Amino acid sequence: MNNSPESESFDTESEESAAKASSNTEIAEVDFESEAAKLKDLALRARADLDNFRKRSLREKEEAIRYANNGLLEKLLPVMDNFELGLDAAKTAPDAASVLLGMSMVQKQLQEFIRSQGLEEVKTEGEIFDPKKHDAVAQEFSADIPEGQVIRQVRKGYNLKDRLIRASSVIVSKGPQK
Repeated sequence: MNNSPESESFDTESEESAAKASSNTEIAEVDFESEAAKLKDLALRARADLDNFRKRSLREKEEAIRYANNGLLEKLLPVMDNFELGLDAAKTAPDAASVLLGMSMVQKQLQEFIRSQGLEEVKTEGEIFDPKKHDAVAQEFSADIPEGQVIRQVRKGYNLKDRLIRASSVIVSKGPQK
């Protein structure tokens, strides 16, 4: 080995460089470990936040479903009140005309209410039978009404805005008897 001062200085620098590199590597490892721990903590918190969000959303959805008809039912209560008043009046009424008038008023109020909610009757009489909106419960011969056309309605059908919620039950013409 060369023991010259230049070589000693080179060895010392070399050792110092190696020590610095080792120290930097250790610092880098320590930084990676702390960074990994921070990221792991952040991931766990994000997962907990997501779990809490899911639970809260599910609770809110269940509550919304449970009370979805609240507003509708509140608006229906006056109709129920008037119907009960009509029934009470019918018990003591001497004539059927006043009972009929009271029940007609309640029916009108109920029809106005359901129309205001977007409920519309399905048109039937005089229409050509359509299985998408009519439910044929019987067929009858008719000299006046052509085959395949609705003669009369047995039970009303309803659309809620643009969606059929109940088909009309109808009697369909077979045409004239042969």
